[in-house]
Amino acid sequence: MYLIGEALVGDGAELAHVDLIMGNKEGPVGQAFANALSHLSKGHTPLLAVVRPNLPAKPSTIIIPKVTLKKEYQVNQIFGPVQSAVAKAVADLVEEGAFEGIDIEDIVIMASVFVHPTAEDYNKLYRFNYGATKLAIRRALDRFPDVDTLLHEKDRATHAVMGFKVQRLWNPPYLQVAMDLVDRNHMRKVLEELPESDHLILEAGTPLIKKFGLSIISEIHEIRPGSFIVADLKTLDTGNLETRMAADAGADAVVISGLAPLSTIEKAIQEARKTGIYSVLDMLNVSDPVAVIGQLKVKPDVVELHRAIDIEDTDYAWGDIPAIRKAGGERMLIATAGGIRQHVVKEALRAGADILVVGRAITASKDIKHAAEEFLEELNTEEVDQFRIMTDF
Repeated sequence: MYLIGEALVGDGAELAHVDLIMGNKEGPVGQAFANALSHLSKGHTPLLAVVRPNLPAKPSTIIIPKVTLKKEYQVNQIFGPVQSAVAKAVADLVEEGAFEGIDIEDIVIMASVFVHPTAEDYNKLYRFNYGATKLAIRRALDRFPDVDTLLHEKDRATHAVMGFKVQRLWNPPYLQVAMDLVDRNHMRKVLEELPESDHLILEAGTPLIKKFGLSIISEIHEIRPGSFIVADLKTLDTGNLETRMAADAGADAVVISGLAPLSTIEKAIQEARKTGIYSVLDMLNVSDPVAVIGQLKVKPDVVELHRAIDIEDTDYAWGDIPAIRKAGGERMLIATAGGIRQHVVKEALRAGADILVVGRAITASKDIKHAAEEFLEELNTEEVDQFRIMTDF
């Protein structure tokens, strides 16, 4: 047996985070258990989990502090409420039948625990570490998570102590506001007046980036923290370099021109995957988007069907979106851009669009907030709490 479990419970300075491994005494976990007890490390001294002195838990459990213990009060917290909480959680699970079919004399548990240096409340330390230990063990025994749960949840929640949010586009349709602006004050006005919505994407347009450089991405983040930001570079060469530059600047997606050489497009997409951002392939002036996508060894996350500003007097044409999606895979998103107005939103959605890219209809409006809200209303998509913090399932 070699099982792994993890759990985070609580909040504030007393927040508890437990990583643990369980396994047979005769296997690698048992060997690591013995090594931990016999090879002490300054500030991270392992200790057996005991309900009270002279009453160790079974299965035998060792506690390893994650944070270096430098002060007496930290030692007292580990040897007091934390030690007792971990042991009591193990003992209660035995009573509840969690180890049914397992000989508790044959296995050991190694629990790595986190206690913040500013933690003070012993009651919370006990309760949070009890809950985290219990949950981590049950998850280990259940082999949690299964692959389906992992893939479903990976873009739907945020880390409790990460400090910022990473947006992912898992719930289309979206409204993407293209800021093709050259006035920093106007950009700020747009950002300040746009409504808050899970279905709103911000685009640093090509003119904006050409005027102020990629540093403008940081400014957008400061005004609208937690937003999904697209850097519209329309890359034609040095795909990996420009994609890396966009990622380093804080962009969540980078736009590559569909007119670029296939090798450039592929390098850009691969670099986007390395850096964890979205690749957007802009089909502006590309006569056969399906053919281009079909030739790519790696597929973009988003394909943008783009009508140029200079030909906006022509009819809207979305192309064969089902064929494009078939060539790129069902997970690929389709964006439509180029003079989008409110009256064509429903038509674009019926055609299969996932993202509606809107520029001047919002950014040049006298009432930016109202204009954006009208487009969002046309999407007819319910708001969701995509940034919840989940500690159980």
